[in-house]
Amino acid sequence: MKKRILWLCLALAVGQAGHAYAQGPDDALRYSRLQFGGPARTQGIAGANVALGADFGNLTSNPAGLGFYQKSEVHAGLGVGIGNSNTSLNGSGKLSDNANSVNVPSIGLVLATRRPDNDQSYWRGGAFALGFTRLADYNVASNYSGSVTDNRSFFQYLREGDPTQFANVNSQYNNNQYTNIDGLAYAGYLTDQLVTKRNQGNANAPADSIGTRNRIGNIAQGERIVSSGSMSQFDLGYGGNYRDKLYIGVGVGVVSSNYRQSRDFTEEENAPSTPFANLLLHDELHTTGTGINGRLGLIYRVANAVRLGASVQSPTFMRMTDTYSTSLNTNFTPQGQTGNNIISNVFNSTVPGAYDYTITTPFRANGGVAVVIGKYGFLSGDVEYVGYGQARINNDPNGANGDNSSFAAQNQRIQELYRNTVNFRVGAEGRFDIFRARLGFATYGDPYKTATPGTNGAQNFYTAGLGIRQKSLFVDLAGVYTTFNRNYSPYTLSSGQEPVAMVNNTRFTTSITAGLIF
Repeated sequence: MKKRILWLCLALAVGQAGHAYAQGPDDALRYSRLQFGGPARTQGIAGANVALGADFGNLTSNPAGLGFYQKSEVHAGLGVGIGNSNTSLNGSGKLSDNANSVNVPSIGLVLATRRPDNDQSYWRGGAFALGFTRLADYNVASNYSGSVTDNRSFFQYLREGDPTQFANVNSQYNNNQYTNIDGLAYAGYLTDQLVTKRNQGNANAPADSIGTRNRIGNIAQGERIVSSGSMSQFDLGYGGNYRDKLYIGVGVGVVSSNYRQSRDFTEEENAPSTPFANLLLHDELHTTGTGINGRLGLIYRVANAVRLGASVQSPTFMRMTDTYSTSLNTNFTPQGQTGNNIISNVFNSTVPGAYDYTITTPFRANGGVAVVIGKYGFLSGDVEYVGYGQARINNDPNGANGDNSSFAAQNQRIQELYRNTVNFRVGAEGRFDIFRARLGFATYGDPYKTATPGTNGAQNFYTAGLGIRQKSLFVDLAGVYTTFNRNYSPYTLSSGQEPVAMVNNTRFTTSITAGLIF
């Protein structure tokens, strides 16, 4: 065993070796919680189109709306997102951060057919649609800085766990092949072996374990987290028109997800008499996934001005791959160190890892009503049900980096944390000759069963839009202002006293869509 600074006194439990990023409830929620997407027209009315019809956004919400198309069209869009966050740790002062992005919100083609008015067939026509829609935006950056006591610090996290794993940690060090944070902490002089009386002939004493020191006074702690990426869907759908009264549609979607997260976590010792100065823990995670889902929908024209709509979407089955790495940089001062083995800086990183698994997102159901005010515009409203507690994570033994691990505990935790929620969307469009003006609002319910004091997990969307529509072309603009907040902890402790950062997020997304009608 290598020589170490002998300042370590408390038993430390370390985790088992294996893939360093544990998949859990946060991952299930990330890929289950979608936003309304589509062209600028759809975004301008906050996605409230389940009963509307003849809106390209129907391809992902209610494919029955495709049956309203009487002419074909093609469109493409471009969007810009500007995000801001304000974060405080344990009630300390807020720090701001931002994350901006350029994106493609929607590309689509609709091929419509319509029987002549003198054709007596009950089926009046329909439309096929093929498109790309961006359904989730992962671009968020946040940072915080504050102070914690020793029993809430990262060192306390290192002290908890299985005290019998010293052999695994020592093996990582001897082979210079680190697979988890416990190995890095040991190599970085944050932990050490505690030799017990068993090695001195007392067979009843505990086996050797890992220890770390007590720290003095408040400890400076901070972190910056940057996430990026999106979830998009490629859809094929058809909507048919029965007697200009009942519209029925079906669609299938292929999901593509790309998520990246980078974290820099720091702790700094404020006691000048101790050798430890500070640490920097850096994590990188990249998750890619593909999946498939299907949906059915219908719209019924109650009267010329009133339409009722409903749709259901199957759970999305996704195959995921995580690639990840972690590094730990520790710095020391000469204070408290003796002898010739003076340590100033240690840097080590884990072996890059990969892991394959699957996620099944919840079933979704939508209902809506639309009132068309002749040539002057319309009003539309939707209600959506999502059962977040139904999400599931499972192993992928057939994946190149999969195994037969059980996710029973994680799935039980998903059921304990998340609940069924209802999302509401309302929108309106006013028509003035060739010009269009739009407003909308949506609120997506808090997915958590237990509310956290001072936070609300709901997401609110405030939308507006303008457009020009002529016989052969259209151009639309939209703006979406989103607010949401959450609590974040860099780690969890058995006492439940881990540091908690409150993150308040806002994001403004603007998009433009141009299309041709033929």
